[in-house]
Amino acid sequence: MTALFSCRDIIENLTTAIVVMDNALRINTLNSAAEVLFGMSERQASSIPIQSFLLSNSALLAGLNRVKDTGLELIEREIKLYIPSRGEVLVDCSIKFIENSEAQPSILLELSQLEFQQRISREESLNTQQQVLRGLAHEVKNPLGGLRGAAQLLERQLDSAELKEYTTIIISEADRLQNLMTKMLGSHHMPEPEQVNIHEILQRVRQLVSSDTDSRLELVGDYDPSIPDLYVDFDQMVQVFLNIILNAVQALDGAGRIILRTRVLRNITIEQTPYRLGVCIEVEDNGPGVPAELHESIFFPMVTGRAEGTGLGLYLVQSLINRNNGMISCASQPQHTVFSVIFPLETSNG
Repeated sequence: MTALFSCRDIIENLTTAIVVMDNALRINTLNSAAEVLFGMSERQASSIPIQSFLLSNSALLAGLNRVKDTGLELIEREIKLYIPSRGEVLVDCSIKFIENSEAQPSILLELSQLEFQQRISREESLNTQQQVLRGLAHEVKNPLGGLRGAAQLLERQLDSAELKEYTTIIISEADRLQNLMTKMLGSHHMPEPEQVNIHEILQRVRQLVSSDTDSRLELVGDYDPSIPDLYVDFDQMVQVFLNIILNAVQALDGAGRIILRTRVLRNITIEQTPYRLGVCIEVEDNGPGVPAELHESIFFPMVTGRAEGTGLGLYLVQSLINRNNGMISCASQPQHTVFSVIFPLETSNG
């Protein structure tokens, strides 16, 4: 190699957050992942004491002082940071003592967000479940056709209207199960990606929703107009965001506020593949929130918080997003629920 990457080039391409502080624990450097984590630019964070982001009696502060005093490396697990724009964030961290060429002591803090690690594990689990369920749905769907056909033949042989009621029930229930299996299998239509403007998709969905909602419901757009086109299937994305927004409408029960927000993200990871740039589309509502017991399983099939729900809507939404090389997550508490859909804006870093 005729040239080496600079230290800055290397840390900018890491998916873990890197924070460099002076000996007084004031922030000097943030990489892109750290800017995303802290919700501020390196310039905004410059000279801010790291203590500003730590809860009282934080084990991390004690660890930082220990490394500063001894020069030894230290690893701390499940440390809580307080990010003004996000609230509490749980991280694992590695703390190192370093000196630059001018013998100026610094502390390097490497932060790995536990939510990120848990999301990768959850994605793998969901993908496995989807494959198992699709196989199971195929196995159930095939004999249903034979069952329905046999019931129809039997119905023709019966003279008694009373007995025909039973075959009618069999046929009706077979049709219901067939429809359920079809939904579980999802669309067989593979994505036909093209360059599309995400705001055109959201505007189309807003028009569809606004024509059939209560006037007490406010639907607001908060868009970043600089976002370039995405490479996705237009019709499938209309289906995705229509489903998510209709869920929010139902949660609000006719009155409330839904915000559609778009932002560019840096250094994202989708199914363990890193990308330098991505777009995040958020659907936020001020409804009652997702029940706490459903937070970890909301995208699983047959999971629903509504008595009349099938539990397949968000499962199919996630399936369509995955097929278009994206990912979806949900954060919810009373009066504040956000569904976040992320797509890459370029090819992977790898």
